[in-house]
Amino acid sequence: MARALTITLATARGLTTLVRALPDGLSRPWARTNHAGRPVTLLEGPVVVGAALAGVLAGPAPRSTAVLVTLAPGVLGGVDDLAGDSTTKGLRGHLGALRSGRITTGALKVGGLGAVAMVAALMESASTTKGEGSPPSWLVAGAPRTSGRRLRQAVVDSVLIAGSANLINLLDLRPGRALKVTTAVGAVLLVPAGSRPVAAALVGAAGVLPEDLAGESMLGDCGANALGALLGLALVRGTDPRGRLVAAGVVTGLTLVSERVSFTRVIESTPVLREIDAWGRPQ
Repeated sequence: MARALTITLATARGLTTLVRALPDGLSRPWARTNHAGRPVTLLEGPVVVGAALAGVLAGPAPRSTAVLVTLAPGVLGGVDDLAGDSTTKGLRGHLGALRSGRITTGALKVGGLGAVAMVAALMESASTTKGEGSPPSWLVAGAPRTSGRRLRQAVVDSVLIAGSANLINLLDLRPGRALKVTTAVGAVLLVPAGSRPVAAALVGAAGVLPEDLAGESMLGDCGANALGALLGLALVRGTDPRGRLVAAGVVTGLTLVSERVSFTRVIESTPVLREIDAWGRPQ
């Protein structure tokens, strides 16, 4: 755990220094203006993806699912960052565009995240049920019933992974907000042994927090989707089936609520949340 956390943190700081030295032609496509009207770079996203991958690869096996849920959502988010239509926002906006016959990069990303999450959930199910010398499932009494139960669990897990990827992206609207959530939840998930290696990469990704809090850089879809999906995987590995069902319900509920209620407005009108949200930002 300590090795994965340290490598993630060190990689995050090293890549942050590296992207600062990029020529203008490479950094310009990632330049944006934040909520306060100040220039900000989305290159924090690729930095976080690279750092998280380094941490995951430094951890114990199995690593393939964690690599998948870090890299694929990061690529999908990066495409949306660079080529996305900024006038179409939210799940409702992208679905509305689809109904009118227009396919947005955001809609493609939503579909891609769902597919990646389902593959990841099935991989997790296979890795936890496969054993040396186990007979084929069709020779085992009650196998159809067991397979059906595993499939239902995989659906719940996929909702949790894809939903978390989307939810963290929804939180990336103010400096440090999304990273505070992934770091805090990741720290809690360091306790269960199953989620510890993935959680270490989540916590180590906080190495980009100084620039994020300063309003110099932000995760963008690339970083937020990657960290969110990794967070979802950590929840899958660190909680029992009932806990995953509750978590998937909370994530889905918050996503639906976000279509009508501003998270920023709720946070700013709640003193405790407002103080936590503002912590670390320049006055």
